[in-house]
Amino acid sequence: MELRQLRYFVTVARTLSFSDSARQLCVTQSTLSQQIKQLETELGTPLFERTSHSVTLTEAGREILDHAKRAIQEATLCGECIADLNTLASGSLAIGVTYSFSPILTETLLMFMKKYPRIKLNIFYKPMNELMELLSRREVDFVLAFKPTRPMPGIESHILFQNYLAAITSVHHPLAQKEKVTLADLEQYDMALPSKGLQARNAFDNILPRYDRLRVRLELNEVNILLKLLRDSMLVSVLAEASIHNEKGVKAIPLDIDNNEMSGCIHTLAGAYRKKSMQEFIRMLSESIAVRERQNAWI
Repeated sequence: MELRQLRYFVTVARTLSFSDSARQLCVTQSTLSQQIKQLETELGTPLFERTSHSVTLTEAGREILDHAKRAIQEATLCGECIADLNTLASGSLAIGVTYSFSPILTETLLMFMKKYPRIKLNIFYKPMNELMELLSRREVDFVLAFKPTRPMPGIESHILFQNYLAAITSVHHPLAQKEKVTLADLEQYDMALPSKGLQARNAFDNILPRYDRLRVRLELNEVNILLKLLRDSMLVSVLAEASIHNEKGVKAIPLDIDNNEMSGCIHTLAGAYRKKSMQEFIRMLSESIAVRERQNAWI
């Protein structure tokens, strides 16, 4: 049975007149009668008793009337729900974010929440590999992270901005005065590196797979704590330059090493549906000050 037929049935049941119902529904009386007859044929029972002077509901008609009304109401609510989703008046959005990408996200999060207060945001901060597992299970809608060192099957990576690995130090550190930092410079100081498995560390190890002359005193999987240590000490770290966006007391100095580029990307499942809220969030992120600064710095 069709929703249109149920609407026709409910209208006739209310007016008990085929001619009045046809006028209200803006259809011909013959079209209305034909649709009701098709519904009765499908159900296998008459819904109306018709005489030359009156129309009344049969027992079957009275029995299904409330069900038909509920079906129409649910269909209306369904349409309203889709309209709300399309106008971003409701819904949810799940975003996976690596620790290094976190500073880039804050501006857009606040703007999106202010503009779309009825969209619930679920943010997951995890290492890249864990986020990609969430994406593959469709537990997040997309992932914000730097481009992995190796292609990942079933994942599309769209570049948002270009970035680079940098030596990160306190603004008072001697290296903070340099335009670029060499490996020889790094060898002179104790280092606190992000833990293996984090993207900046993976990129650094990939560039220097067998380099063992660095004085690595500490490894951390929490970037915020790492930055706090750098502010208050003479330690040096290696992170993506974008990791210190809006961070005070620390400075990023480009590494004078070949192939130290890192591409900030939006990662999605190949061929997956992109919900309206996701498209809008990505648009706002692409136009954010944080991302534009990264884009302009690379030009």
